[in-house]
Amino acid sequence: MNNKDMGVLETKRPDFDPLLSEIAEYALNFKITSKEAYETAGYCLMDTLGCGLLALKFPQCTKLLGPVVEGAEFRPLGTKIPGTSYQLDPERGAFNIGAMVRWLDFNDTWLASEWGHPSDNLGAIWAVSDYVSRKNISEGKPPLKVKDVLTAMIKAHEIQGVLALENCFNKVGLDHVLLVRIASSAISCALLGGSFEEIRNALSQAFIDGGALRTYRHAPNTGSRKSWAAGDASSRGVNLALKSISGEMGYPSALSAKFWGFEDVKMRGSKLSIPQAFGSYVMENVLFKISFPAEFHAQTAVEAALKLYEEAKDKLEDIEKIIITTQESAHRIINKVGPLSNPADRDHCIQYMVAVPLIYGSLNAEHYEDSFAKDPRIDSLRNKMEVVVDDRYTKEYLEQDKRSIANAVQIFYKDGSKSQKVEVEYPIGHRRRRKEGIPLLIEKFNANLATRLSPKKCTQIKNLCASKTDLENTPFNEFSDLFSL
Repeated sequence: MNNKDMGVLETKRPDFDPLLSEIAEYALNFKITSKEAYETAGYCLMDTLGCGLLALKFPQCTKLLGPVVEGAEFRPLGTKIPGTSYQLDPERGAFNIGAMVRWLDFNDTWLASEWGHPSDNLGAIWAVSDYVSRKNISEGKPPLKVKDVLTAMIKAHEIQGVLALENCFNKVGLDHVLLVRIASSAISCALLGGSFEEIRNALSQAFIDGGALRTYRHAPNTGSRKSWAAGDASSRGVNLALKSISGEMGYPSALSAKFWGFEDVKMRGSKLSIPQAFGSYVMENVLFKISFPAEFHAQTAVEAALKLYEEAKDKLEDIEKIIITTQESAHRIINKVGPLSNPADRDHCIQYMVAVPLIYGSLNAEHYEDSFAKDPRIDSLRNKMEVVVDDRYTKEYLEQDKRSIANAVQIFYKDGSKSQKVEVEYPIGHRRRRKEGIPLLIEKFNANLATRLSPKKCTQIKNLCASKTDLENTPFNEFSDLFSL
């Protein structure tokens, strides 16, 4: 593009893009009134923390944690990192917590035109809230309460999830963690006491950052970056919020600037849109991963496979083929053939996630490790699988009143017989199965606590989380202390 093509540059500062103003106004001033949203946020806080604690069993995760360099901790005002003795500045704290939470692909999920994991924002929310609380106390001011954190979670979920409803970033090669950076920038800035203008400035910076490529999520380059990318995004959100609080300027037409703006550069000219106002819809409808640490599009496939385990476990050699029926999104991102080189590759392969429960009757995080993946029966079954797309599954996946994530599994044997076609349309973590799922979510949380914390602390935390009123009124720094070593 040359100067003639560009024409004369207009130097008059434009008004801020309306979407930036709308997000900033929501982050700062919207009052959450939904009891269901707060109740769900409480369970989300428990589940997300549990996922982070469980990840500390894996050296590939813990090697990335701690300060940027040895000794660079931030006491006494720093963020305490759950399950560890680290106390860090809020930016590095956000990375640590975000990486822990996402490491095992076991925290909540949101599926729409774009997908993602809204609780990834807890890295930024926890880090900033803990820092602000400890700083406030040092200045004779009251700390934040756990309810303030739940409010921040509801809003971060909403910003990320509503932006995902109609804007498909993955189709232009961008990774969904850009939504974590956007939501974390806005909510971190609000928690830090930022004004409407400062939040809006931080948001403009978040969009100007562009977006990470999805290269690390897809064959043949699938790798462990997908497990810390959300931590990186949430820490960047904190960084941009702190810059804005310090007075760093914003960029009004970060989205719409001709040629140079986010929409022209990153969305190929498509305008970002939101089909509904920001409220509490996303938290109320969020999907919990309760039973399996597996990419969410495959959750119901794993459940279907488990229902076939008793029939298939002694007849593996007699299987001729297995047909997995799924939605278009699963077909596009987790339908894989060929070698799987690492755990990050395996937990995003629908064939692998179906094979393991057919053989073992379970699926857990250890099943993705190299030592386990050597079992030749896994690849033998993968090679017999065919993945097909059902148009109804794809349609109902996007329908607002359904948002199903359907899969079916059927086994065909060499003697001409076949199993029933086991279909599961809604995973146990879906809103439609919330009553069934919450007791199991609590069991998951309690088990994850026990992997890292003392029996005394586990009991304290369980008792506190069992009382909604007590939990919401707890000073956040005291809540954080319960999880530190």
